[in-house]
Amino acid sequence: MEAVEGAVGVLKGKTAVVTGGSRGIGRAIVERLARDGAAVVFNYARSNAAAAEVVRAVEEAGGSARGVRADLAEPRAVERLMAVADEEFGGLDILVNNAAMNFAPAPIAGTEDELFDRVMNVNVKSAFSAVRHAARHMRDDGRIVNISTMNTVRPAPGIAPYLMSKGALEQLTAAAARELGTRGITVNTVSPGATDTDLLRGANSADALRMIVAMTPLGRLGRPSDVADVVAFLAGPDGRWITGQNIRATGGVA
Repeated sequence: MEAVEGAVGVLKGKTAVVTGGSRGIGRAIVERLARDGAAVVFNYARSNAAAAEVVRAVEEAGGSARGVRADLAEPRAVERLMAVADEEFGGLDILVNNAAMNFAPAPIAGTEDELFDRVMNVNVKSAFSAVRHAARHMRDDGRIVNISTMNTVRPAPGIAPYLMSKGALEQLTAAAARELGTRGITVNTVSPGATDTDLLRGANSADALRMIVAMTPLGRLGRPSDVADVVAFLAGPDGRWITGQNIRATGGVA
């Protein structure tokens, strides 16, 4: 992962919760917020080793992070995650809803109820529960960032439940920004484009990746750190006057 120098200390004394923080974009967000001084609590669904590696990397850089194994499709998973932030770090200042369930593309006609329900539970219900907790307990002048996708404006066949879930997340941003603004809490969406992760490379051929690069004005795939830097800006003091927005971190792909 490419290291990018952060504005060390701008989040000192803040507590952040990041969902889906053990790999890819989520890991980059955890590491960037920790480098900026926040104590970061993140969840992961499966790999203890991957989560431990994130914590090790953060602590070696002088930061603080805590991984919590919690499948966000399960009831009360968000409550357990938030309880760690409250009990170990004294509250909540920053929330990043990054966790999302991906799946092998399938046509609408071939999508089973079980898959649809799980996608909605992980991608929408857990994010709503986290924002609801923030609405009740986040300290004033807090930050909420929801991670969507450029595919809500560039839809592709075979991923209808995923697109629906991210569209719902964008609408949650719009509503929460208006409800929480009087407390100085900002709520924004970041919509990444094609980002160079194991997930992207596992789902696309080399030819497909070259085609993506060719259609990107900046001429490369995104890096997880590219997205994390946008999130860090919105989570920090310089993002105080931006709310209700969807920032498309796509390298110029509309």
